[in-house]
Amino acid sequence: MATKRKDNNRVVLRKGEGQRENGSYYFRWSDKKGNRHYIYAKTLEDLREQEKAITKEKLEGLKAEARYKSVNDLFDLWVQLKRGVKNNTFQNYKYMYNTFVRPVLGKKRVSTIKKSDIKTFYNYLADQRYLQAATIDNIHTVIHQVFQLAVDDDYIRNNPTDNVLKELKKSHVFQTEKRRALTKEEQDLFLNYLRNNHQYNHWYPLFAVMLGTGLRVGELTGLRWCDLDFDGGLIDINHTLVYYCHREEVAKNGCYFNINTPKTKAGNRQVPMIDSVREAFLMERDYQEKMGISCNVVIDGYTDFVFLNKNGKTYQQGTLNKAIRRIIRDCNDEELLKDENATVLLPHFSCHSLRHSFATRMCEAGINIKVMQDTLGHNDISTTMNIYTDATKALKKSEFQTLETYLIPEE
Repeated sequence: MATKRKDNNRVVLRKGEGQRENGSYYFRWSDKKGNRHYIYAKTLEDLREQEKAITKEKLEGLKAEARYKSVNDLFDLWVQLKRGVKNNTFQNYKYMYNTFVRPVLGKKRVSTIKKSDIKTFYNYLADQRYLQAATIDNIHTVIHQVFQLAVDDDYIRNNPTDNVLKELKKSHVFQTEKRRALTKEEQDLFLNYLRNNHQYNHWYPLFAVMLGTGLRVGELTGLRWCDLDFDGGLIDINHTLVYYCHREEVAKNGCYFNINTPKTKAGNRQVPMIDSVREAFLMERDYQEKMGISCNVVIDGYTDFVFLNKNGKTYQQGTLNKAIRRIIRDCNDEELLKDENATVLLPHFSCHSLRHSFATRMCEAGINIKVMQDTLGHNDISTTMNIYTDATKALKKSEFQTLETYLIPEE
């Protein structure tokens, strides 16, 4: 009969238990893959309490080794398994995680994370790292998927990130200023200033096309002349130009352009070419011929791009937004010199505001909402409805002001 192992106090040790030279205890076991794990305790009582927890987790179908898996371990596994995400989006996800999550929440064990820990972490991102709601949303997208992987692989029972961001968005920390469209008067001021200003009139075709088509920035900057059907009056949207940092591609890291599929399935579409847009394209072509500008860049096999800088290169979004800021400044200065009480000035806006402005003009013109959805390339009708609702509210207010004037009795 085998001799039972005992500790220094002559207490019989169970299978897997042992005592170290310093008098502390350990328990070891192997998982289903044969990997060996250890836990340690100063006393046998403490050790056996930990053993109970491991046994409970096994009975509930959870992997006992989960207590040693960190959030970073699960993220690294998620990176290996993740598919179906565009490379620029995936690189951004990894950058966000490694910058904000890995040094803090990532070091903690998955099995110890509670919903309150996730809330605390999101508040930390907002209050101490000063991240915007959209950035925290991107981080949440990754964290939620990582913890869902932990649930699916039986490391934890429930996903502690469920509904956390939705709850916190209701607090003031996550309130963001709603993007607004340019009014018709502001839009007219913007375009007229570009047309008539010698310093900025080379920007007119590009921004006129944005305001007349509602194209996303990458769709606009990626346009080629072969995508334009002047006879049929259509613009074929079949790809988008993206510029981002390829952080982990050793052979060719750094920031550069790539061609991607449109943002959504609905992004593949044909946009009608109204007369003002047709005129803008022709103005751009004439300007490039006059200045001797020609496309000298090939991106993933695509070339002959419509909008080019003076060096024949494509534009990135940051360049366009910087140009808009300068235009706003100088346009408003000019208007205030004419009249210090000018009622129409350009507000702060970005390229995406021009897309929003086009959608608002469609609403004001009474365009069918399904036509709006198709033209804008919205995959979800609710996105179109949000713009429609905002635009119709403003239009209703304006119309009722007219009604009020009409109803006032003449004296």
